[in-house]
Parts: sequence; structure tokens; C-alpha cells
Amino acid sequence: MSKLKVVIVDPQLMFVQTLTSKLESQNEVPLEVISHFKSGENIRQNLSRNLDIDLLLIELNLAGEDGLELIPTIRKYFRELKIMVLTNYDDYKYVKEALINGADGYILKSNDFDDLLEGIQELQKNNTFIAKGLHITPPSSSKRMLQNGKNSRYEDRFIIKRKLTKREHEVLALIAQAKNNKEIAEQLFISDQTVCVHRKNIMRKLGVRNTVNLIKLALEHQLVQ
Repeated sequence: MSKLKVVIVDPQLMFVQTLTSKLESQNEVPLEVISHFKSGENIRQNLSRNLDIDLLLIELNLAGEDGLELIPTIRKYFRELKIMVLTNYDDYKYVKEALINGADGYILKSNDFDDLLEGIQELQKNNTFIAKGLHITPPSSSKRMLQNGKNSRYEDRFIIKRKLTKREHEVLALIAQAKNNKEIAEQLFISDQTVCVHRKNIMRKLGVRNTVNLIKLALEHQLVQ
């Protein structure tokens, strides 16, 4: 039986090294990790190389483009490739969006390693795999309150970024360049009033009250390039 050719997309080198070692040393699923990419840009640069891949394990929180946005692009190049999201984010909205975008499975890094092997086997049978504890519909109200409380305390770049629309990201990038509403409006071909609305919505969503703190948060969490 030939080995599955696996690619891992994840920015955490130590995690990747540990995972690679565990995957290649187990005997249940013959496989070989042939490459590792840190970011969406890295894998985009290699998409045209006609890589011979069977399975892609992808983190959602990547530098620049996030994993949810990257999955449809990968799917265009590799129709038969099995894509498994391997991440820390358990929000049902991310699970649902990942599957809609073309992922075949979704599992958390906190799951047991045997769960990952089970998921890989299910994908090879052309089945969709969602690890235990995950949902594609809203959980019960008590679980949702706990989840929302956790996110409000421990929000990171990925979660913060997903709060904003594409247009709001464009406006935020220009705000970070110290451009005023009129300058932003001219560059984006929208009215000053629309820019003002976007600015207020961005500040509300990110929980800041002035432009200085907005720019500081954007830079600290690498929300702008």
C-alpha cells in the first residue's frame, strides 16, 4: 500500500515537527509528510508546481490570508485533495464555513491524536469528518455563553480579523496610514459619510474609542500590512 503524501500548513514550527514525527511513526495510516508551509503566501507560491499531494492539514490562523480564505483557492488547484482543518478554533461558524469552502474535515489541536488518525481514515473513504465536540449549528445557549466569554478574554488576530468586512479592512488599512476621512473616501471612491460609518463600525467591533488606540490595536494584531 502506497503512503499518503501529506502537506502541513501551519506557522508553528515546533508543533509541525512534533506532529510530523507522530504521523510518520504510527502504523495505522501509512503516510509521509512531504512539505510544510508557514503561510498562505508560501503555499500559493507552490500551487503551480503540480505537487503530488493526497492530504493537506491546515491551520486557520495564518499570516496574511487566513485558512478559511485559502481553502477555496487550494480546492481549485487540487480537486481530489483531502483537506483537513487542524486548528484551535471551535466556533461552529468556522466549522461550517470551512466545509462550505471546500474542506473535507475539521478537528481541534486539543483533540486526541487517535481522533486525527480516525479523521484521516474517514477522509480516505470519501467521508466528511467533524471531530467530537464540534458543531456546524449553534450550540445550546449555556455552551454559547461559555464560548463567548472565553473569546472575549482571549481574542487573537484571527478572531479579531474575522469581525471585519472586506471594506472595513480596506478602510482600517488606510486609517493606519494616518489618512483622514476625505482622503480615504477619494481613494476608495466612496463618500466621506460612508467612511465615517465604516470608521465607527470598526471601532465598535474592535472595542476601541479613538483612532490612536485603533491604529495601535491594528498594528499589534497585524490586521494591516
